Amino acid sequence: MLRMIAMLAVVLSLAACGSSRTTAPRTGVPGYAGGDTSCVPYARARSGIDLQGDAWQWWDAAANSGRYDRSRSPRVGSVLVFMRTYRNRTGHLSVVTRVISSREIRVDHANWASGRNRGQVARDQPVVDVSPNNDWSLVRVWYPPSNALGQTNFPTYGFIHGGRLMAEAR
Repeated sequence: MLRMIAMLAVVLSLAACGSSRTTAPRTGVPGYAGGDTSCVPYARARSGIDLQGDAWQWWDAAANSGRYDRSRSPRVGSVLVFMRTYRNRTGHLSVVTRVISSREIRVDHANWASGRNRGQVARDQPVVDVSPNNDWSLVRVWYPPSNALGQTNFPTYGFIHGGRLMAEAR
């Protein structure tokens, strides 16, 4: 019985290590900043790019609208469009806030997380191009709960240009 109590104490102390309560990240990358929205209305408000549909539908919508350019090169104010996948069924949109290098950008986006962080806005988050051809067709995204880049590679269509970085969307 004493052994079971000791094991329970160890398990509970380790569970505290995985707590989602955080202080300022050690890396200098902010975590979640509140909000309760999905990526589509957030990207529309933050970028000024006025398209409709689920996130994955924005790529074709931009071409069909004739109002927005598309490319595989990031620019401040552009929207990175994630393809829909088994894990990401409606795709995802992120707004580019800084271009760090040819393979790293910073984005603002909403609703990237799950659980109690679902719907939250995350600002100044690193996104890294991991595509073999350096064309932003495959990326890894910062995940604040782990304070690191996520382990999953996400396919993207590319960037929609023509918007401008709007005042902070809430």
